[in-house]
Amino acid sequence: MSDLTALKTKYAEQIDSADSLQALDDVRVAALGKKGEVSLQMRTLGQMSPEEKKVMGPALNGLKNELADLVEARKSVLEADALNAALASETLDMSLPVDASVGSLHPVMQVMEEMAVIFADMGFAVAEGPDIEDDFHNFTALNFPPGHPARDMHDTFFLKPDADGNKMVLRTHTSPVQIRTMMSQKPPIRIIVPGRTYRCDSDQTHTPMFHQVEGLVIDKTTHMGHLKGCLMDFVSAFFETDVETRFRPHHFPFTEPSAEMDVRYERVGDEIRIGQGDNWMEILGCGMVHPNVLVNCGLDPDEYQGFAFGMGVDRLAMLKYGMPDLRDMFAADGRWLSHYGFSPLLQANLATGLS
Repeated sequence: MSDLTALKTKYAEQIDSADSLQALDDVRVAALGKKGEVSLQMRTLGQMSPEEKKVMGPALNGLKNELADLVEARKSVLEADALNAALASETLDMSLPVDASVGSLHPVMQVMEEMAVIFADMGFAVAEGPDIEDDFHNFTALNFPPGHPARDMHDTFFLKPDADGNKMVLRTHTSPVQIRTMMSQKPPIRIIVPGRTYRCDSDQTHTPMFHQVEGLVIDKTTHMGHLKGCLMDFVSAFFETDVETRFRPHHFPFTEPSAEMDVRYERVGDEIRIGQGDNWMEILGCGMVHPNVLVNCGLDPDEYQGFAFGMGVDRLAMLKYGMPDLRDMFAADGRWLSHYGFSPLLQANLATGLS
């Protein structure tokens, strides 16, 4: 037993004096590793008589546990010291002067801020959700039953199936956040949902990853007139001019009735001028939330109704700020960003102008 006491004293002192995690681990291996002194003592139990085992077995296990506890306690102290040292050496001086000439805000972020300001003035809150979705939230709850042909129109990125054969997807729209909100909040609901979406498509006006802003209003009295007024006010505020609009009947699985909204425009050379001319351009889709969607979210369609809309942030940025190719937004070209970027110190607001 005196040998065990000497072992405990020896390694307790070494553990306490270890000044680094590596040094501490070396002590642990020397004492408790496969070839450590305590481990070698444990192997001698097989050569002892039953009476000796009754005494030495508990003693050796006790020593092993005590030393392990001392190692863990010392490890916690050393990890805390290492973290404090890192925090002290990796500080950032936030008092340094800002050089506004270096760096700029990406047009997509600028447009998202502008849209958030406009809709916040109308009483909308901002909601967010995961980029990776399950089939229910991305399709089924939105009135896309299995086998529905509209699923094929979304050019979906599917992830590898899990053990049960279920496939997660990169969300094809931000509508799943609407579903999550209706399932977790009691109406009235008034939200916009900005975020990244993904579809397998790439050309001058489409990219595999793009940005959307969708809106949702659910209560007991909202009707199509409210939808039209909301969107007409939005486009006039966003383009900062009087914009004539029109609504055309359309079909979306998740709204009924559904519509697309066009704005009047004209093209002068390479420039597109919104709010004037004789041509019409579709900029968003909208409609009254389909009763099946309300039922899927646990809401009574005889009691609640509302509207939803969705629009592409990247496309609106192109229209407002004259960008000819959507792919340039994601090309990581500093020259492009220095030309189209915005000062991060100028916040979008309705009082002094969005842009």
